[in-house]
Amino acid sequence: MAETRRAAVLGRPVGHSLSPLLHRAAYEALGLHGWTYEAVEVDEQALPGVLAGLDDGWAGLSLTMPLKQAVLPLLDEAEATVHVTGACNTVVVRAGGDGTRRLLGANTDVDGIVRAVQEAGGGAAGAPAAPVAHLLGGGATAASAVLALQRLGCPAPVVHVRDPARAGAVLAAAARCGSAVDLQPWPATAGLDAALAAAGVVVATTPAGTTTAVPEAMPAAVTGTLLDVAYEPWPSALAARWSAAGGAVAPGSLMLLHQAAVQVRLMTGREAPLSAMRVALARVRAEITP
Repeated sequence: MAETRRAAVLGRPVGHSLSPLLHRAAYEALGLHGWTYEAVEVDEQALPGVLAGLDDGWAGLSLTMPLKQAVLPLLDEAEATVHVTGACNTVVVRAGGDGTRRLLGANTDVDGIVRAVQEAGGGAAGAPAAPVAHLLGGGATAASAVLALQRLGCPAPVVHVRDPARAGAVLAAAARCGSAVDLQPWPATAGLDAALAAAGVVVATTPAGTTTAVPEAMPAAVTGTLLDVAYEPWPSALAARWSAAGGAVAPGSLMLLHQAAVQVRLMTGREAPLSAMRVALARVRAEITP
């Protein structure tokens, strides 16, 4: 009889999430026929009750906004990346020896960003030891990107935010991991075109549609790698302009693929079948790309 386990992605809104597609493809390839993975609408107010109701039938949860920070006080323990970034996108349910269950928090967004940028061509072997990096946005994903950029050899990213007063998460993450952040206003940053031309890595963590003003400030030629975490619609205006200027582009769906692969390993205890997950992702990307 097949083992029965449950997993889900929680957030609001969550209907657009590609996580069910990726996790289900992994379960099928691994032969975990009794495993299920759903998308469930949950906000900050409902989250404590949902976590309290988890039993041993649950393997884990993926978290999207607005839950990545709201979950922190509800965890029993957390990995180092959670403490550094102040953000948790994964909850692993572990059975305690006395019949209780414990909730372990993890942040797989950091690995997702690192591996997506490396796959697209930036931060790999042979890249500059400390390339110039620019980060657009100041939310929970941006906080994860600060640590990811440090691991890619970019310890002093320039962070462009629309409201400096709301950049606390990024600044705190930078302080905890020892990165030196240069905070700049955006999109009205003087000399942004020259800055982007010299960038080794650019990570855009803002919601889809909010980077439309950036392509107008871009130079005619770039050599670095762009990761735009948005993946629908794709390509974004920023990604299209970056690619046309000669730069390498990592779509947000690639980051999602790699962070989901780490989640699969954490929840199942088995290595994720990345090739099967990649095929499933390519199929749905073909459907959403104009």
